[in-house]
Amino acid sequence: MTTIMYGISNCDTIKKAKKFLEQHDISYTFHDYRKDGLDAQMLAEFVEALGWENVLNKRGTTYRALSDEDKQNLDADSAQKHMLAAPAMIKRPILLHAGQYHLGFKAPQYQDIFSL
Repeated sequence: MTTIMYGISNCDTIKKAKKFLEQHDISYTFHDYRKDGLDAQMLAEFVEALGWENVLNKRGTTYRALSDEDKQNLDADSAQKHMLAAPAMIKRPILLHAGQYHLGFKAPQYQDIFSL
């Protein structure tokens, strides 16, 4: 069974999630948006599975740098355009395991996902 973690390698939450997987001997592939790319189809899959409001990281500096007008006029299409242009605006990590997408990292969440 393939497990893929999507994110940005220098993200602290990604580092914690990777450490958890490695400590539990769970094999995975890491897909770094900056090195491995992000395309519209991949982002559309994330949004379809998780919802654009959940995928959009509103806590990061990249989102906060948007103009007030851009923030007020966000919808599924405009949010995806912003996330494609700046992948740091995507919440991290997104984990694909057993055909299901999961968002974020908390140890209890991963224990449930991997039945630990």
